[in-house]
Amino acid sequence: MALGRRGPREQRLFIATDELLWSPGHPFYRKLNELLAEAGFDRCVEELCRPYYAERVGRPSIAPGVYFRMLFVGYFEGIDSQRGIAWRCRDSRSLQEFLGLGLTQEPPDHSSLTDIRQRLPSTVHEEVFRLLLEIARMKGVLGGSRTIGIDSTMLEANAAMKSIVRRDTGASWTKYLTRLAKQAGIKDPTAEELRRMDRARPDKKVSNADWRSPTDPDSRIARMKDGRTHLAYKAEHAVDLESEVIVAAAIQPADRSDPQTLPDTLVRAQANLLLSGGDEQVQEAVADKGYHAAETLHQCRAMGVRTYISERRSKHRRRWAGKHEGLKAAVYATRHRVAGRRNARLQRLRSERVERSFAHVCETGGARRTWLRGTEDVSKRYLMQVAAHNLAVVMRKLFGCGTPRQLAELGTAFVDRLLAFMHALLHLVADLAVRIIDARPSADESRHRRESPVSHENRASPTGC
Repeated sequence: MALGRRGPREQRLFIATDELLWSPGHPFYRKLNELLAEAGFDRCVEELCRPYYAERVGRPSIAPGVYFRMLFVGYFEGIDSQRGIAWRCRDSRSLQEFLGLGLTQEPPDHSSLTDIRQRLPSTVHEEVFRLLLEIARMKGVLGGSRTIGIDSTMLEANAAMKSIVRRDTGASWTKYLTRLAKQAGIKDPTAEELRRMDRARPDKKVSNADWRSPTDPDSRIARMKDGRTHLAYKAEHAVDLESEVIVAAAIQPADRSDPQTLPDTLVRAQANLLLSGGDEQVQEAVADKGYHAAETLHQCRAMGVRTYISERRSKHRRRWAGKHEGLKAAVYATRHRVAGRRNARLQRLRSERVERSFAHVCETGGARRTWLRGTEDVSKRYLMQVAAHNLAVVMRKLFGCGTPRQLAELGTAFVDRLLAFMHALLHLVADLAVRIIDARPSADESRHRRESPVSHENRASPTGC
């Protein structure tokens, strides 16, 4: 056999299709396609998107099933941007098989994903989210649980703090510091002097009431989970504590407090459960102490929802004089429920399963940093991330793995366990062989027994005579 050399080769002008390399596809994505095909996913999303396209004018667009599958790939592969999703789908033949593309078809570009997202309204994305809830219900994953865990996290917006401007004058941060420096007696401050003065001044605060981002007006200044101050959005999850399925996900302004957004998330969760084919009513809401507010508890009680929310520690005594009687009744009823054993069990489930949903969607799913701008676009993209998470929960319940990486880890774990079992079996066989060899008499002992047999006179009689 001659030695092959790698180098530039001349490509043929025509290639037969039977000579092209065929990919068998990824086993995880094959199973996922089977699940979606069984539920009629493609036909359903095409009917949802039909009103937003022309009937006969223009060339056929990208199939809606391909668009939503590419957004699902962003979650399963941990890719945060549309450019990265488009590049990954173009690079992988197995993902092209998952998208249903032929050998001569190219995956959509990132600009095509943007055009489709802007064409389809938020209601279509919400309907697709409910469609995947129906799949979870059809497979028995989403049952009749009536207890919902709620929590929120911050998403980093696609805007920099250096670009913020004053709401009243429109002045940038640098001009604002320059004005402060001149008031302090510095006539012509340099950039280094501005930075030094900015670090040293004691009343350094940035408020959403005074500052905004010109590139992303919907973003708000907030403190992230790692302690950094950044322009951000607030993502809130409502998770079914029995099945770990996210039944509602909302993008809120980052400066809205948790008690303000809790009733809206409960309404979304109830609507999604009913519109996805269920008849259950949300009866219990579990949240941390950051959601505790008398008005919020009163609204939840009016909706028929029992709340399990601990109170914040405060030095001041709550005063009920001049307030509505329902506020006091709601607070005292919640305080009584929090003191019971059921609250401790529900809080453990909330801290485990709701926080796990954020870890899967935001950390490994790549949604912690958004590259889109505006509440509507961020909501569309994030809702599809959450929908992919629900698909992963269904796949994990049915096939034992929720992502392609988990499937690879299961294979590696199986090989490791098989090798460990064989290693233990070899040790057991070796130990047994050593014991057998030690139990056998030596050659000298055997020869001594043959040469000096026991005489008949010395033998003991069974009768004792």
